[in-house]
Amino acid sequence: MATYKLVLIRCGDSTWNLENHFSSWYDANLILVGHEEAKRGGQALRDASYEFDICFPSREESDQTLWTVLDAIDQMWLPVLRTWCLKEWHYEGLTGLNKAETAAKHGEAQVKIWRRSYDVPPPPMEPNHLFYSNNSKNCRYADLTEDQLSSSESLKEIVPQIKEGKWVLTAAHGNSLWGIVKHLEGLSEEAIMEVNLPTGIRIVYELEKNLKPIKPMQFLGDEATVHKAMEAVAAQGKAKK
Repeated sequence: MATYKLVLIRCGDSTWNLENHFSSWYDANLILVGHEEAKRGGQALRDASYEFDICFPSREESDQTLWTVLDAIDQMWLPVLRTWCLKEWHYEGLTGLNKAETAAKHGEAQVKIWRRSYDVPPPPMEPNHLFYSNNSKNCRYADLTEDQLSSSESLKEIVPQIKEGKWVLTAAHGNSLWGIVKHLEGLSEEAIMEVNLPTGIRIVYELEKNLKPIKPMQFLGDEATVHKAMEAVAAQGKAKK
């Protein structure tokens, strides 16, 4: 049986994570904690003797996360293919809002649906939105249509590399990784809404020839650290007590 390897990295904590904002497609920089998360994750990959063939990041935080990881595993020479298809779910009108304040206003259940659902769009981003020009006038997205500007995750760039037997390292964002996990494991929309993917923890998949997981995702890290990181993600969309 052919076995393929796919390692997913959720980018480390950024300035907007620290402030608990909906990031959407806004490019925020990693904070010190985020760099340390990426470094620890890289050390875990190095200790497990992982050697990769190609990498896929999406935007600023994932670029910074990826370079920190590659430095830790001494593989900065690897080819890097950037793709907007791995960018985070576009939060539209929620972009820049504080998640806890939004939960207090609209309810935690509604915020959870906006964060994890695949059939309930967030409120639209109007032209007068503070961050509207961040996407519409960004030269990096000049070739994209309006429909593409509101799209989220895609595996189409990664699959050919995996099927060639390459070890693929993917650095992306919470919602794009939720989409990949949902697809790989065949989870229902209700089930994926309960999955918390921690920052700074490497997610490892072993896949069979049809790219179905041989076993559920594995977290590369000690159990206590993984659990703590997952709790932190779950708390982001809750109203402050």
